[in-house]
Amino acid sequence: MSENKNSQTREEAPKTAKGESAQAPSSWKKMLSKRWVFPAAYVTAAAIILTLVWVYQDAGQKPLEPQTAAKESGQGSEAQTAAEGKDGEAVEVIANAESMIWPAADSAEAVIVKNFFDAEAPAEEHEAAMIQYNDTFTPNTGIDLARQDNKVFDVQAAQSGTVTRVEEHPVNGNVVEITHAGDLKTVYQSLAGVSVEEGKEVKQGDVIGQAGRSEFEKDLGNHLHFEVYQAGNLINPETLISKK
Repeated sequence: MSENKNSQTREEAPKTAKGESAQAPSSWKKMLSKRWVFPAAYVTAAAIILTLVWVYQDAGQKPLEPQTAAKESGQGSEAQTAAEGKDGEAVEVIANAESMIWPAADSAEAVIVKNFFDAEAPAEEHEAAMIQYNDTFTPNTGIDLARQDNKVFDVQAAQSGTVTRVEEHPVNGNVVEITHAGDLKTVYQSLAGVSVEEGKEVKQGDVIGQAGRSEFEKDLGNHLHFEVYQAGNLINPETLISKK
């Protein structure tokens, strides 16, 4: 009977090689035999790859240093805007610090032939600062410069700024207006010729035209009538001019 049991046991145990019993399937092989294993592994691998890509992109998008960001970005960052604001303020400060110079290119030869009418000046100076046009006397709103030999001379920008008006006036002659920083304007009248255009930038000392004649002050011959406005109000140019 024991022989029957042994033979029966041997018959039930499959052979892989002569005299060896086959081992039971491992748990790893059992898991791989499932249909859902390979799709799950594919999804897991894809998730890992996407995570690595996201981490890499995030590392490449770390904030740049302010100066580098301002240079590399085409958009107006806060750092760049602040820098531009500082530059704008610096330019305005420099412009305001620029002392006004004599509007005649040759300040040694062109002298004042008629002064600004100053209401606070002594009474005897008022008469000399009046302009007679036809039968009317008008206070001089600027100063008039001329050479003693009555020759034409170059007129230069008294301060850097933008040309905001070029006009040929029938009474005042050719007129050029320049707007400067600090709500300041200079006006040049009685010009024989104009060498600037409206809307153009000029530097201090640039020649803008030549002295000439005007119907309003024809008794002065070749001269320059020069006015200065501060916040829309006339002021005496001599209080700002720094002779060179």
